[in-house]
Amino acid sequence: MMRLIYLGVALVAAGSVACAGPELAGNRGIAIGHTGGGSDVLVFRVQPSNVTAGNVMTPAVQVQVQDTLGNPDTSFTASVTVAIGTNPVGGTLGGTKSVAPVNGIALFGDLSVNKAGTGYTLTATAPGATGATSAAFDVISATGSAPAR
Repeated sequence: MMRLIYLGVALVAAGSVACAGPELAGNRGIAIGHTGGGSDVLVFRVQPSNVTAGNVMTPAVQVQVQDTLGNPDTSFTASVTVAIGTNPVGGTLGGTKSVAPVNGIALFGDLSVNKAGTGYTLTATAPGATGATSAAFDVISATGSAPAR
């Protein structure tokens, strides 16, 4: 009999923790669409690709602004800014680094990196949105040889 009581108490405690009410979990419901409260998320729609030092990345890097459901937020107007995140050899990012999105997409058509290196990443930020980090890419020396790993 005693074991059943402990089991019942344990199940009630586990259920209370797993299913906390909104006042316990800080849950205020699901936000749909653009609320301006930081609910938007930036996503690299077109990742940076390997490139020769000093040359423009092709295809152009694209960052999409998405709402909480993963849909493009076409009403988002704050500029999206990209910068080098992981910088293995102290390269400099060239080109237009801050762009206003059109229909939820910021297009960076003239980005370049001036120094060869392996494992660069880009970061994207915008006011009112959660930032993003790109996949890693390499910048190849202008002589055509790959950088040492």
